[in-house]
Amino acid sequence: MQQLSFLPENTHKIINVASVKQRSPFRYPGGKTWLVPRIRRWLLSLLEPPGEFFEVFAGGAIVGLTVAAEELAAHVTLVELDEQIAAVWQAILGDEGEWLAEAIVEFEFSSENVEHVLSRDSLSQREQAFATILRNRVNHGGILAPGAGRIRAGEGSRGMRSRWYPETLSQRIHNIAAIRDRLSFIHGDGMQVLCEHATDADAAFFIDPPYTAAGKRAGSRLYTYHELDHENLFCIAETLQGDFLMTYDNCQGVRQLARKHGFDMEPIAMKNTHHAQMTELLIGKNLDWLRQSIHPQF
Repeated sequence: MQQLSFLPENTHKIINVASVKQRSPFRYPGGKTWLVPRIRRWLLSLLEPPGEFFEVFAGGAIVGLTVAAEELAAHVTLVELDEQIAAVWQAILGDEGEWLAEAIVEFEFSSENVEHVLSRDSLSQREQAFATILRNRVNHGGILAPGAGRIRAGEGSRGMRSRWYPETLSQRIHNIAAIRDRLSFIHGDGMQVLCEHATDADAAFFIDPPYTAAGKRAGSRLYTYHELDHENLFCIAETLQGDFLMTYDNCQGVRQLARKHGFDMEPIAMKNTHHAQMTELLIGKNLDWLRQSIHPQF
């Protein structure tokens, strides 16, 4: 990522994530809460609301959940390859949401109980869902990839417990279950789903892949499934008849790919997990709607 230097200071607005409704039960590394207001603007700029909205690398799915909750599309499909994360969405959007919400509230939190749950093998789907939420909440940065360490000091020196908010998590799960008729989940490859729906002209696609293009290592550290053919992803995006919005690390290699495939792009200000001001790159067919919001004179 690089510093944002060319935008006028009064338009260099970083979204305060505290102002965005938190809908996901996950603390997700690389999550897009900061992008939610831009997603609204994008979808509202379309001539018609999408008949189907796909978040094809869903992860914590804050974008898809917001689109479904605010009815910015007729229906939302979340796609995720990671089996741990998939277990959570399958539980909530299936018949185990109530169980999962209650299991979180009733869990007697202690380091011993945490390690007991996370050391178990041969879990049922709903047990895997609970273990995933627990692991996400006690691991440093919410990282689920192998090798992630536990939170040590945490907020207020509360250690692993500092990110465990059972009542809040339970309520978020109930809220998602309440709109599950607007949501579908696919445990699978997001790129394959893009190919299968490339001719859906009334669809919209949010594409937020692991940031491993141009030798970036963040994705390999943060995500279990981090290997991705970025060139192929751009080739697939070029075939999409519906509109799409991609987010990427703002680096030369990605900008070259965007130019090669004739895409529009714009860097957007954000803050990383260490509160450093950075930029990410938004890529799409036409980002005039975005420039009109950050450059009023456009």
